[in-house]
Amino acid sequence: MEHEERFVELNLQLPPAPEPKGVYTPLLRVGNHIYVSGHLPVNSDGTIQRGKIGKDIDQEEGKLAARQVGLTILATLISNLGSLNRIKRVIKVFGMVNATTDFEKQPYVINGCSELFVEVFGRENGIGVRSAFGVGSLPENVPVEIEAIFELNEE
Repeated sequence: MEHEERFVELNLQLPPAPEPKGVYTPLLRVGNHIYVSGHLPVNSDGTIQRGKIGKDIDQEEGKLAARQVGLTILATLISNLGSLNRIKRVIKVFGMVNATTDFEKQPYVINGCSELFVEVFGRENGIGVRSAFGVGSLPENVPVEIEAIFELNEE
């Protein structure tokens, strides 16, 4: 099954692809790889989810925020590439979790994004290498920021 078909079958709602708020590009192609800049959890209405995990929101809400970041990344891929079928596989997911100093479940939170990518790209192509770690703050007090690297299908 093609990624685009699986995406439609899952009935996922994408947020708008965010515009850069600084001096960077949201996506960069280098050879056969797509590097996606750090993305925040953008809701379908364009608003941004906020809160520190362990203080303002719990780990389940954090995991949902990470899933929303994954949807935001997919929106950027589609808006720049035209179709998810251009993606061969996930290479790397790099997740930062805005949490209190005693919070230790960063990998669980980032699973929200990783599990989404498995749903869309399949088990074989949706799992790449990954890092998940806690930080003291993130832009706009969002709970999660994630960047990713993808391999493109041969053209």
